[in-house]
Amino acid sequence: MALLFCGCQPITRPPRKTRSVLYRLFVAIDLPDRVKEQLRYICHGVPGASWLEPEQLHLTLRFIGEVDGGGFRDIVETLAHIRCEPFSVALEGTGCFPLRKEPKSLWVGVEKNEALTHLQKKIDTALIRAGLPKEGRKFSPHITVAQLKGPRVNKIAGFLAANGLFKVAPFPVDEFCLYSSFLSSQGALHQLEESYPLILKGALNDEEFS
Repeated sequence: MALLFCGCQPITRPPRKTRSVLYRLFVAIDLPDRVKEQLRYICHGVPGASWLEPEQLHLTLRFIGEVDGGGFRDIVETLAHIRCEPFSVALEGTGCFPLRKEPKSLWVGVEKNEALTHLQKKIDTALIRAGLPKEGRKFSPHITVAQLKGPRVNKIAGFLAANGLFKVAPFPVDEFCLYSSFLSSQGALHQLEESYPLILKGALNDEEFS
């Protein structure tokens, strides 16, 4: 039985054979503990906000959605062929989605990063070639820190103003991960399915990095 964690309470996940045939998947970069700790410092001050637990914080690269067992295996294999070098990422600023309607989430932004964009494009291209549909939205790197349910607009504005200059120093990214998610009585839980290391050019055939 696989164990997942929501807050401090372990939750036992059913074995694969008892689960639904569908996997709800996404590709993301996990965050170092020190980064999650820094994000926790700003997660307050908005009534009606549901702040994400540290283990739910990640930088999403590609939402995949639900696939069956065969599709899951194809995706695992497809992502294994991605070749990129390690890089660093820094965080800055805060915002909310959507911009022109009632906000549904709060996020922390990511400094412009060509290496991150390059990795995301390679993942997206590989998944499209494997038969997945294109995502309907442009890649906008961020880390969701809260889901909102009817909070006061002035409180959101206050949070954004107070944390507009929020920054996290660059941290290393040396792998990306495939996660599955499912809903429990305690909210969304994420299971690590596979991790894929980023490898320095020269460690493998340089042609694989094209």
